[in-house]
Amino acid sequence: MAYSKILRRLREEKTNYKKRGTMLMGKRDFITVNITNENTQVQILKPGMTGDKVIASAHSRYLLDKGWKGSRKSVSAAYLTGYLAGKKALGNGTKDAIMYTGTRRYTQRIAAALKGVIDAGVKVPADPETFPPDERINGEHLTVKNEVSKIKSSIDSEVK
Repeated sequence: MAYSKILRRLREEKTNYKKRGTMLMGKRDFITVNITNENTQVQILKPGMTGDKVIASAHSRYLLDKGWKGSRKSVSAAYLTGYLAGKKALGNGTKDAIMYTGTRRYTQRIAAALKGVIDAGVKVPADPETFPPDERINGEHLTVKNEVSKIKSSIDSEVK
């Protein structure tokens, strides 16, 4: 019986090569959202055959410097992290992008991060019905009700 070699990133379920190939053909910038056990990271990248170039990146640890007291992986934190990444991308010349989830499922937190990028001003094709309700994005279900608007305005004043 012959042995067939399976690509390492496919075997580890890290890369969906069919989806990635389709994305590379489009030649558009793309957004990735990575949510770990403690943090949220949003990156906007420019695809390339030799590797992707990071245009803008935001991490939820930045929210701690702005006075965030809630969880860094909540829906509200994902929204603010996406908002920051979107503002940075606009500053670096990105006007539109697409969402790339890879092998991960599209969740409420990923949708909140995408809404943050869109609210920052980056044009992304997305169905508004998939976004979480504004009450969850504003943190009304958490103890961070007023913090979301304060941090959003400080991001606006800091990142041009």
